[in-house]
Amino acid sequence: MVNTSVKKVWSALVVSALLAGSAHATELLNSSYDVSRELFAALNPAFQKQWAAENNDDKLVIKQSHAGSSKQALAILQGLKADVVTYNQVSDVQILHDKGNLIPADWQTRLPNNSSPFYSTMAFLVRKGNPKNIHDWSDLVRPDVKLIFPNPKTSGNARYTYLGAWGAANKADGGDKAKTEQYMTQFLKNVEVFDTGGRGATTTFVERNLGDVLISFESEVNNIRNQYAKDGYEVVVPKVNILAEFPVAWVDKNVKVNGTEKAAKEYLNFLYSPAAQTIITDYYYRVNNPEVMAKLKDKFPQTDLFRVEDEFGGWPEAMKTHFASGGEFDKLLGKGRE
Repeated sequence: MVNTSVKKVWSALVVSALLAGSAHATELLNSSYDVSRELFAALNPAFQKQWAAENNDDKLVIKQSHAGSSKQALAILQGLKADVVTYNQVSDVQILHDKGNLIPADWQTRLPNNSSPFYSTMAFLVRKGNPKNIHDWSDLVRPDVKLIFPNPKTSGNARYTYLGAWGAANKADGGDKAKTEQYMTQFLKNVEVFDTGGRGATTTFVERNLGDVLISFESEVNNIRNQYAKDGYEVVVPKVNILAEFPVAWVDKNVKVNGTEKAAKEYLNFLYSPAAQTIITDYYYRVNNPEVMAKLKDKFPQTDLFRVEDEFGGWPEAMKTHFASGGEFDKLLGKGRE
């Protein structure tokens, strides 16, 4: 009887210790865009190790949520208690201030490079041997070319694709809007499938074998090429392209409620560290660290990048003009179906 009682006491103590340990563990929820799964699967363990070393072996749990960035932002506005956001479009972070007052108006000034620890641009993934001879944006409007990319209404990835195509055409046409609209009408007409997010578009192209060209972030198409090396996919980076920033922010109201402000801030600052920047380039994202990029000249093709702010007057204007209900995207899509 004594031994049994002792065992019960020790069992209770062990359970209490385990519960106490789990109760003190810090937990972060990172709300991210659709095709960032692999990137953060590599980044998170490195930060967890750093956090434990600096915080008395506190066990940090990082949970990920992935979908089209606009859908992710909407989920937070509807109550998802994400601690940090790591998105692919400024407007999807800005809306957390504009519609929910969850972050301050000056959120972009809190971290370097407009709170964008890395950036990318758009690239084309073509099938083995590049059978349709795709080299630039101008090749994507031929009637024999079928395109795959997400829906600009739900995906930041797709909005960059649309604006990248528009901006490149506008430069080629010398600013002739009528010619640019003609180009964009055919460009959208050539889209075989509009998926809701970037990863869905990848699945459509690779697994369903639809389309001749998948348009996505340079990071995504390179990772696909490497993952499916046996299929011989090739990557094309057009000569004129759009700068795609990847803004991040801690969600002020949520981290205060969750008690995670310190961890959230350190997590995002970690993304700027040389160790994290190196991991980020491993996944074919570009970074603003000159020392890191100097070693990778052969990895990232030279391209003339233009900014949304310069070509479209900024994201608020671009969203209103092109992606609002009845905007340019809707009008051009309608013309292509006539």
